[in-house]
Amino acid sequence: MTCGLAWGRDFIAGGAFAIIATAAYAGDGAPMPYPYQPDPYLPPAAVAYQPRPVFPAAPFGDWYLRGDIGIGQNNFSLNYLENPLNSTDFAFEHSAMADTVFFGGGAGLELNNWLRFDVTAEYRSRTEVNAFGQYNYGGGVFGDQYHGFLQSLVVLANAYVDIGTWWNVTPFVGVGFGGAYNKLDDFYDIGIGTSGAGIGRNSGSWNPAWAVYAGLAYNVTRTFKVEATYRYLNYGSVTDTVNCFGGCNPDSFKWGSLTSQDFMLGMRWLLQDDPGIIFVPQPPISTRG
Repeated sequence: MTCGLAWGRDFIAGGAFAIIATAAYAGDGAPMPYPYQPDPYLPPAAVAYQPRPVFPAAPFGDWYLRGDIGIGQNNFSLNYLENPLNSTDFAFEHSAMADTVFFGGGAGLELNNWLRFDVTAEYRSRTEVNAFGQYNYGGGVFGDQYHGFLQSLVVLANAYVDIGTWWNVTPFVGVGFGGAYNKLDDFYDIGIGTSGAGIGRNSGSWNPAWAVYAGLAYNVTRTFKVEATYRYLNYGSVTDTVNCFGGCNPDSFKWGSLTSQDFMLGMRWLLQDDPGIIFVPQPPISTRG
């Protein structure tokens, strides 16, 4: 009889303790702090919640702005387009084009951690061009010296593949397609040994353009990156016509096959903040054995 009473007393005390503990949790309403260690004295029916860390899924791409500055080593072909009313044996002896300084900017989208796209526009500054040619006339040899400036506006839609990231450094390759507006300014002819001379018409035209890229990006922070890039740029041609002083049948000159070996320093600013880590509650965890 005494044993039965003791067992009943313990059963009632245990039940009361379970009811009080459950009511206390329900009244509080807040999950237990993380990490959670079950209380060994709770009865088997007790239920508890605990939050857990979660890395949220990346958003659909990160928009970014970019800026670039660089220098280009130019290559070209120079063609003499003789007026059909003229007939000479004029030919260029030599020609040259200086290096070009350029700067630009754009906007783009990092679609994921390996593929991104952007649209860029750049101004290629006035670059000096020179040429010298000779021709025979009336038993004599005469020369012409040409001088002017080439400037360009290049607009490209680009796609890049980021190969991987090691120690915050990401190698990448890319391609671009678009157009270039090339203009020949202050192009003139200085006749040598004759009175012939003339000045160009400051002609300009749009041309198809394309580029290939290879470079390295360094992650200064998640939202700020610095790039060192090599680019091969093909940006078309430009043709200008020289009007002679005193009147003549004007000839034209085509600076064609314009290409450039470009070396660029760029910066990218991502417009999204780092989402970081969030905590969400887990489903109920039962300590029932």
